[in-house]
Amino acid sequence: MNEQERREHLRSARPDTLAVRAGQSRGPEGEHSEALFLTSSYVFDSASQAAARFSGEEAGNVYSRYTNPTVRNFEERIAALEGAEQAVATASGMAAMLTACMSWLSAGDHILCSRGVFGSTTVLLNRFIVRFGVEVSYVDPVDYAGWRSLLRPRTRLLFLETPCNPTIEIVDIARVAEIARAAGAVLVVDNCFLTPALQRPLDLGADVVMHSATKYIDGQGRVLGGVLCGRRDLLEQATAFMRSAGPCLSPFNAWVLLKGLETLRLRMEAHSASALSLARWLQGQAGVLVVNHCGLESHPQHALALRQQRGFGGVMSFELEGGQAAAWRFIDATRLLSITANLGDAKSTIVHPASTTHGRLSESERAQQGIRGGLVRVAVGLEDIEDLREDLARGLAALRG
Repeated sequence: MNEQERREHLRSARPDTLAVRAGQSRGPEGEHSEALFLTSSYVFDSASQAAARFSGEEAGNVYSRYTNPTVRNFEERIAALEGAEQAVATASGMAAMLTACMSWLSAGDHILCSRGVFGSTTVLLNRFIVRFGVEVSYVDPVDYAGWRSLLRPRTRLLFLETPCNPTIEIVDIARVAEIARAAGAVLVVDNCFLTPALQRPLDLGADVVMHSATKYIDGQGRVLGGVLCGRRDLLEQATAFMRSAGPCLSPFNAWVLLKGLETLRLRMEAHSASALSLARWLQGQAGVLVVNHCGLESHPQHALALRQQRGFGGVMSFELEGGQAAAWRFIDATRLLSITANLGDAKSTIVHPASTTHGRLSESERAQQGIRGGLVRVAVGLEDIEDLREDLARGLAALRG
Protein backbone atom coordinates (compact mmCIF):
# COMPACT_ATOMS: atom_id res chain seq x y z
CA MET A 1 0.00 0.00 0.00
CA ASN A 2 1.48 3.36 -0.98
CA GLU A 3 1.22 6.57 1.03
CA GLN A 4 -1.80 7.92 -0.85
CA GLU A 5 -3.69 4.62 -0.52
CA ARG A 6 -2.93 4.50 3.21
CA ARG A 7 -4.28 8.02 3.68
CA GLU A 8 -7.44 7.22 1.73
CA HIS A 9 -7.99 4.12 3.84
CA LEU A 10 -7.79 6.20 7.03
CA ARG A 11 -10.73 8.36 5.96
CA SER A 12 -13.09 5.69 7.27
CA ALA A 13 -11.10 4.92 10.42
CA ARG A 14 -12.55 5.32 13.91
CA PRO A 15 -11.30 7.89 16.46
CA ASP A 16 -8.87 5.62 18.35
CA THR A 17 -7.21 4.68 15.08
CA LEU A 18 -7.08 8.29 13.91
CA ALA A 19 -5.41 9.29 17.19
CA VAL A 20 -2.54 6.94 16.40
CA ARG A 21 -2.40 6.91 12.59
CA ALA A 22 -3.83 10.15 11.15
CA GLY A 23 -1.36 12.76 9.94
CA GLN A 24 1.43 10.21 9.68
CA SER A 25 3.70 10.56 6.65
CA ARG A 26 6.68 8.28 6.16
CA GLY A 27 9.86 9.43 4.48
CA PRO A 28 12.27 7.38 2.37
CA GLU A 29 13.70 5.75 5.51
CA GLY A 30 10.31 4.16 6.29
CA GLU A 31 10.30 5.45 9.87
CA HIS A 32 7.49 4.08 12.04
CA SER A 33 7.40 6.97 14.51
CA GLU A 34 6.71 10.39 13.02
CA ALA A 35 9.88 12.19 11.96
CA LEU A 36 10.95 15.40 13.69
CA PHE A 37 11.94 18.08 11.19
CA LEU A 38 14.13 20.53 13.08
CA THR A 39 14.83 22.98 10.29
CA SER A 40 14.03 26.64 9.80
CA SER A 41 14.17 26.65 6.00
CA TYR A 42 14.24 24.36 2.97
CA VAL A 43 16.54 24.11 -0.06
CA PHE A 44 15.05 24.40 -3.54
CA ASP A 45 16.26 22.74 -6.72
CA SER A 46 16.29 25.98 -8.65
CA ALA A 47 15.40 29.66 -8.51
CA SER A 48 12.23 28.95 -10.49
CA GLN A 49 11.14 26.28 -7.99
CA ALA A 50 11.76 28.69 -5.11
CA ALA A 51 9.57 31.27 -6.82
CA ALA A 52 6.83 28.69 -7.46
CA ARG A 53 6.88 27.56 -3.83
CA PHE A 54 6.71 31.11 -2.49
CA SER A 55 3.84 32.03 -4.80
CA GLY A 56 1.91 28.85 -4.03
CA GLU A 57 1.98 27.63 -7.62
CA GLU A 58 3.85 24.53 -6.47
CA ALA A 59 3.00 22.64 -3.28
CA GLY A 60 5.81 22.07 -0.81
CA ASN A 61 7.66 23.45 2.15
CA VAL A 62 8.82 27.05 2.13
CA TYR A 63 9.74 28.14 5.65
CA SER A 64 8.99 26.50 9.00
CA ARG A 65 7.04 29.48 10.26
CA TYR A 66 4.11 28.17 8.25
CA THR A 67 5.17 24.97 6.48
CA ASN A 68 6.84 22.20 8.45
CA PRO A 69 6.14 18.47 7.99
CA THR A 70 5.99 17.69 11.72
CA VAL A 71 3.65 20.57 12.44
CA ARG A 72 1.54 19.57 9.44
CA ASN A 73 1.28 16.02 10.78
CA PHE A 74 -0.05 17.34 14.08
CA GLU A 75 -2.52 19.62 12.31
CA GLU A 76 -3.84 16.76 10.20
CA ARG A 77 -4.24 14.45 13.18
CA ILE A 78 -6.06 16.90 15.43
CA ALA A 79 -8.28 17.97 12.51
CA ALA A 80 -9.21 14.33 11.91
CA LEU A 81 -10.10 13.85 15.58
CA GLU A 82 -12.24 17.00 15.68
CA GLY A 83 -13.91 16.21 12.35
CA ALA A 84 -12.52 19.43 10.87
CA GLU A 85 -11.60 20.27 7.29
CA GLN A 86 -8.35 21.92 8.36
CA ALA A 87 -6.29 22.96 11.38
CA VAL A 88 -3.70 25.64 12.11
CA ALA A 89 -1.29 25.03 15.00
CA THR A 90 0.02 27.91 17.11
CA ALA A 91 2.64 28.53 19.77
CA SER A 92 0.12 28.41 22.64
CA GLY A 93 -3.57 28.47 23.37
CA MET A 94 -3.52 32.25 23.69
CA ALA A 95 -1.70 32.48 20.35
CA ALA A 96 -4.62 30.53 18.89
CA MET A 97 -7.07 33.04 20.39
CA LEU A 98 -5.05 35.97 19.02
CA THR A 99 -4.92 34.31 15.59
CA ALA A 100 -8.71 33.89 15.60
CA CYS A 101 -9.27 37.56 16.43
CA MET A 102 -6.73 38.92 13.96
CA SER A 103 -7.89 36.62 11.16
CA TRP A 104 -11.65 37.11 11.36
CA LEU A 105 -12.22 40.56 12.87
CA SER A 106 -11.78 44.09 11.52
CA ALA A 107 -12.10 47.56 13.03
CA GLY A 108 -15.74 48.25 13.81
CA ASP A 109 -16.61 44.59 14.29
CA HIS A 110 -18.10 43.18 17.48
CA ILE A 111 -17.24 40.03 19.42
CA LEU A 112 -19.69 38.48 21.88
CA CYS A 113 -17.86 36.42 24.48
CA SER A 114 -19.04 34.19 27.30
CA ARG A 115 -18.15 35.46 30.76
CA GLY A 116 -17.04 31.94 31.69
CA VAL A 117 -13.67 31.95 29.97
CA PHE A 118 -10.01 31.74 30.91
CA GLY A 119 -8.80 34.97 32.56
CA SER A 120 -6.13 35.66 29.93
CA THR A 121 -8.79 35.54 27.21
CA THR A 122 -10.65 38.38 28.90
CA VAL A 123 -7.42 40.35 29.33
CA LEU A 124 -6.48 39.86 25.68
CA LEU A 125 -9.86 41.11 24.50
CA ASN A 126 -10.23 44.01 26.95
CA ARG A 127 -6.70 45.40 26.86
CA PHE A 128 -5.42 44.62 23.39
CA ILE A 129 -8.03 43.60 20.81
CA VAL A 130 -10.16 46.66 21.61
CA ARG A 131 -7.20 48.86 20.60
CA PHE A 132 -7.85 47.85 16.98
CA GLY A 133 -11.39 49.21 17.03
CA VAL A 134 -13.12 45.92 17.86
CA GLU A 135 -15.96 46.12 20.38
CA VAL A 136 -16.35 43.39 23.00
CA SER A 137 -19.44 42.38 25.00
CA TYR A 138 -19.85 39.64 27.60
CA VAL A 139 -22.80 37.41 28.29
CA ASP A 140 -23.77 34.92 30.96
CA PRO A 141 -22.76 31.64 29.28
CA VAL A 142 -26.09 29.89 29.91
CA ASP A 143 -28.37 32.90 29.23
CA TYR A 144 -29.45 32.09 25.66
CA ALA A 145 -31.83 35.03 25.47
CA GLY A 146 -28.83 37.15 26.44
CA TRP A 147 -26.76 35.70 23.58
CA ARG A 148 -29.51 36.83 21.18
CA SER A 149 -30.19 40.24 22.71
CA LEU A 150 -26.54 41.30 22.77
CA LEU A 151 -25.98 40.65 19.07
CA ARG A 152 -25.23 43.71 16.95
CA PRO A 153 -25.30 44.30 13.19
CA ARG A 154 -21.51 43.92 13.12
CA THR A 155 -21.21 40.94 15.45
CA ARG A 156 -18.71 38.74 13.64
CA LEU A 157 -17.50 36.33 16.32
CA LEU A 158 -19.08 34.45 19.22
CA PHE A 159 -16.69 32.78 21.65
CA LEU A 160 -17.29 30.33 24.49
CA GLU A 161 -15.68 27.64 26.59
CA THR A 162 -17.57 24.61 27.76
CA PRO A 163 -17.09 23.49 30.47
CA CYS A 164 -16.39 27.03 31.66
CA ASN A 165 -13.15 27.76 33.50
CA PRO A 166 -13.19 27.44 36.50
CA THR A 167 -16.89 27.20 37.43
CA ILE A 168 -17.63 24.20 35.13
CA GLU A 169 -20.86 25.61 33.70
CA ILE A 170 -21.94 23.75 30.55
CA VAL A 171 -23.02 25.76 27.51
CA ASP A 172 -25.44 24.32 24.96
CA ILE A 173 -23.23 24.48 21.86
CA ALA A 174 -26.03 23.69 19.43
CA ARG A 175 -28.21 26.54 20.76
CA VAL A 176 -25.43 29.11 20.55
CA ALA A 177 -24.44 27.77 17.11
CA GLU A 178 -27.99 28.41 15.90
CA ILE A 179 -27.82 31.97 17.25
CA ALA A 180 -24.46 32.57 15.56
CA ARG A 181 -25.64 31.13 12.27
CA ALA A 182 -28.73 33.34 12.22
CA ALA A 183 -26.51 36.38 12.81
CA GLY A 184 -23.97 35.39 10.15
CA ALA A 185 -21.27 35.18 12.83
CA VAL A 186 -18.52 32.64 13.43
CA LEU A 187 -18.82 30.50 16.57
CA VAL A 188 -15.51 29.51 18.16
CA VAL A 189 -15.62 26.93 20.98
CA ASP A 190 -12.70 26.34 23.32
CA ASN A 191 -12.64 22.54 23.77
CA CYS A 192 -9.60 22.49 26.05
CA PHE A 193 -11.26 20.87 29.07
CA LEU A 194 -12.74 17.90 27.20
CA THR A 195 -10.74 17.48 23.96
CA PRO A 196 -12.17 15.60 20.96
CA ALA A 197 -12.02 12.42 23.03
CA LEU A 198 -15.03 13.63 25.03
CA GLN A 199 -16.66 16.39 22.96
CA ARG A 200 -16.75 17.44 19.29
CA PRO A 201 -18.18 20.96 19.00
CA LEU A 202 -18.12 20.96 15.18
CA ASP A 203 -20.64 18.11 15.21
CA LEU A 204 -22.92 20.38 17.24
CA GLY A 205 -22.75 23.31 14.83
CA ALA A 206 -19.64 25.26 15.87
CA ASP A 207 -17.52 26.72 13.07
CA VAL A 208 -14.14 26.49 14.80
CA VAL A 209 -12.71 24.57 17.74
CA MET A 210 -9.83 26.04 19.72
CA HIS A 211 -7.38 24.24 22.02
CA SER A 212 -4.64 25.07 24.39
CA ALA A 213 -2.77 21.94 23.37
CA THR A 214 -0.51 22.65 26.34
CA LYS A 215 -3.14 20.93 28.45
CA TYR A 216 -4.63 17.50 27.76
CA ILE A 217 -3.38 17.21 24.17
CA ASP A 218 0.16 17.03 25.54
CA GLY A 219 -0.99 15.42 28.78
CA GLN A 220 2.27 15.56 30.69
CA GLY A 221 2.97 19.27 31.16
CA ARG A 222 5.97 19.32 28.82
CA VAL A 223 5.37 21.86 26.06
CA LEU A 224 3.22 24.79 24.97
CA GLY A 225 0.94 24.65 21.96
CA GLY A 226 -2.38 25.74 20.54
CA VAL A 227 -4.56 24.93 17.56
CA LEU A 228 -7.62 26.07 15.63
CA CYS A 229 -9.70 23.45 13.78
CA GLY A 230 -12.64 24.08 11.50
CA ARG A 231 -13.88 25.16 8.09
CA ARG A 232 -11.28 25.44 5.37
CA ASP A 233 -12.27 28.97 4.30
CA LEU A 234 -11.78 30.26 7.85
CA LEU A 235 -8.58 28.34 8.47
CA GLU A 236 -7.02 29.60 5.24
CA GLN A 237 -7.38 33.13 6.62
CA ALA A 238 -5.72 31.98 9.84
CA THR A 239 -2.89 30.44 7.83
CA ALA A 240 -2.38 33.78 6.05
CA PHE A 241 -2.11 35.53 9.41
CA MET A 242 0.30 32.86 10.64
CA ARG A 243 2.50 33.33 7.57
CA SER A 244 2.79 37.08 8.18
CA ALA A 245 2.71 37.37 11.98
CA GLY A 246 4.42 34.13 12.97
CA PRO A 247 2.73 32.88 16.20
CA CYS A 248 3.66 29.39 15.06
CA LEU A 249 4.10 26.05 16.79
CA SER A 250 7.65 24.74 16.97
CA PRO A 251 8.35 21.40 15.23
CA PHE A 252 9.61 19.83 18.45
CA ASN A 253 6.46 20.80 20.34
CA ALA A 254 4.34 19.49 17.48
CA TRP A 255 6.14 16.15 17.70
CA VAL A 256 5.47 15.95 21.46
CA LEU A 257 1.80 16.79 20.90
CA LEU A 258 1.52 14.08 18.24
CA LYS A 259 2.67 11.56 20.81
CA GLY A 260 0.16 12.94 23.32
CA LEU A 261 -2.74 12.39 20.93
CA GLU A 262 -1.96 8.67 20.74
CA THR A 263 -3.07 8.13 24.36
CA LEU A 264 -5.65 10.90 24.58
CA ARG A 265 -8.86 8.88 24.99
CA LEU A 266 -7.37 6.51 27.55
CA ARG A 267 -6.08 9.41 29.62
CA MET A 268 -9.30 11.42 29.39
CA GLU A 269 -11.38 8.49 30.56
CA ALA A 270 -9.05 7.96 33.52
CA HIS A 271 -9.03 11.68 34.42
CA SER A 272 -12.82 11.77 34.21
CA ALA A 273 -13.42 8.71 36.36
CA SER A 274 -11.14 9.91 39.16
CA ALA A 275 -12.46 13.47 39.10
CA LEU A 276 -16.08 12.33 39.39
CA SER A 277 -15.25 10.01 42.27
CA LEU A 278 -13.45 12.79 44.16
CA ALA A 279 -16.22 15.30 43.40
CA ARG A 280 -18.81 12.96 44.90
CA TRP A 281 -16.66 12.48 47.98
CA LEU A 282 -16.11 16.23 48.42
CA GLN A 283 -19.86 16.89 48.30
CA GLY A 284 -20.29 15.28 51.69
CA GLN A 285 -17.40 17.02 53.46
CA ALA A 286 -17.84 19.69 56.13
CA GLY A 287 -16.61 23.12 55.10
CA VAL A 288 -17.27 22.54 51.39
CA LEU A 289 -20.08 24.84 50.27
CA VAL A 290 -20.45 23.63 46.69
CA VAL A 291 -18.68 21.29 44.28
CA ASN A 292 -18.65 22.13 40.57
CA HIS A 293 -18.35 19.07 38.36
CA CYS A 294 -20.75 18.35 35.51
CA GLY A 295 -20.79 14.63 36.27
CA LEU A 296 -22.64 15.26 39.51
CA GLU A 297 -26.39 14.78 39.30
CA SER A 298 -26.75 18.01 41.28
CA HIS A 299 -25.00 20.05 38.59
CA PRO A 300 -27.48 22.47 36.93
CA GLN A 301 -26.50 21.37 33.42
CA HIS A 302 -25.89 17.68 34.13
CA ALA A 303 -28.53 16.57 31.60
CA LEU A 304 -26.98 18.77 28.92
CA ALA A 305 -23.54 17.34 29.68
CA LEU A 306 -24.93 13.85 29.17
CA ARG A 307 -26.29 14.88 25.76
CA GLN A 308 -23.37 16.75 24.22
CA GLN A 309 -20.37 15.11 25.91
CA ARG A 310 -18.97 11.59 25.99
CA GLY A 311 -17.49 12.13 29.45
CA PHE A 312 -17.26 14.77 32.16
CA GLY A 313 -13.58 15.71 32.18
CA GLY A 314 -10.92 15.86 34.83
CA VAL A 315 -11.37 19.43 36.12
CA MET A 316 -13.52 20.37 39.08
CA SER A 317 -13.76 23.32 41.42
CA PHE A 318 -15.21 23.74 44.87
CA GLU A 319 -15.93 26.62 47.20
CA LEU A 320 -14.77 26.51 50.79
CA GLU A 321 -16.35 28.20 53.77
CA GLY A 322 -14.06 30.99 54.95
CA GLY A 323 -13.11 32.69 51.69
CA GLN A 324 -9.58 33.20 50.42
CA ALA A 325 -7.92 32.56 53.77
CA ALA A 326 -9.52 29.11 53.91
CA ALA A 327 -8.71 28.38 50.27
CA TRP A 328 -5.03 29.24 50.73
CA ARG A 329 -4.83 27.23 53.96
CA PHE A 330 -6.38 24.24 52.20
CA ILE A 331 -3.99 24.49 49.24
CA ASP A 332 -0.90 24.91 51.41
CA ALA A 333 -1.81 21.85 53.46
CA THR A 334 -1.76 19.48 50.49
CA ARG A 335 1.40 17.49 49.89
CA LEU A 336 0.75 15.52 46.71
CA LEU A 337 -1.09 17.99 44.47
CA SER A 338 1.09 20.46 42.57
CA ILE A 339 0.30 24.12 43.22
CA THR A 340 0.33 25.36 39.63
CA ALA A 341 -2.11 26.99 37.24
CA ASN A 342 -1.62 24.41 34.50
CA LEU A 343 -4.09 21.59 33.97
CA GLY A 344 -4.35 18.48 31.83
CA ASP A 345 -1.20 17.00 33.33
CA ALA A 346 -0.66 13.42 34.48
CA LYS A 347 0.13 15.07 37.82
CA SER A 348 -2.85 16.55 39.68
CA THR A 349 -2.78 20.31 40.09
CA ILE A 350 -4.46 22.72 42.47
CA VAL A 351 -4.84 26.48 42.20
CA HIS A 352 -6.68 29.48 43.64
CA PRO A 353 -8.25 31.09 40.53
CA ALA A 354 -9.11 34.47 42.08
CA SER A 355 -5.45 35.25 42.77
CA THR A 356 -3.81 33.48 39.82
CA THR A 357 -5.52 32.52 36.54
CA HIS A 358 -8.18 35.23 36.97
CA GLY A 359 -6.14 37.56 39.18
CA ARG A 360 -5.80 40.24 36.49
CA LEU A 361 -9.57 40.66 36.32
CA SER A 362 -11.29 43.26 38.46
CA GLU A 363 -13.22 42.16 41.50
CA SER A 364 -16.50 42.88 39.71
CA GLU A 365 -15.41 40.85 36.68
CA ARG A 366 -14.57 37.90 38.90
CA ALA A 367 -17.89 38.25 40.71
CA GLN A 368 -19.76 38.14 37.39
CA GLN A 369 -18.02 34.85 36.62
CA GLY A 370 -18.78 33.38 40.06
CA ILE A 371 -15.11 33.34 41.06
CA ARG A 372 -15.10 34.06 44.77
CA GLY A 373 -12.27 34.00 47.27
CA GLY A 374 -13.09 30.54 48.57
CA LEU A 375 -13.01 28.87 45.15
CA VAL A 376 -10.35 26.21 44.53
CA ARG A 377 -9.77 24.46 41.19
CA VAL A 378 -8.34 20.95 40.98
CA ALA A 379 -7.33 19.24 37.74
CA VAL A 380 -7.27 15.56 38.63
CA GLY A 381 -4.30 13.66 37.25
CA LEU A 382 -3.48 9.99 36.92
CA GLU A 383 -2.28 9.19 40.44
CA ASP A 384 -3.95 6.56 42.63
CA ILE A 385 -7.31 7.95 43.63
CA GLU A 386 -6.90 6.96 47.28
CA ASP A 387 -3.71 9.01 47.51
CA LEU A 388 -5.52 11.97 45.99
CA ARG A 389 -8.44 11.61 48.38
CA GLU A 390 -6.05 11.50 51.33
CA ASP A 391 -4.38 14.68 50.11
CA LEU A 392 -7.68 16.52 49.80
CA ALA A 393 -8.62 15.25 53.25
CA ARG A 394 -5.35 16.74 54.51
CA GLY A 395 -6.48 20.11 53.16
CA LEU A 396 -9.87 19.82 54.86
CA ALA A 397 -8.22 18.85 58.14
CA ALA A 398 -6.19 22.06 58.02
CA LEU A 399 -9.43 24.05 57.97
CA ARG A 400 -10.64 22.36 61.13
CA GLY A 401 -7.30 22.79 62.90
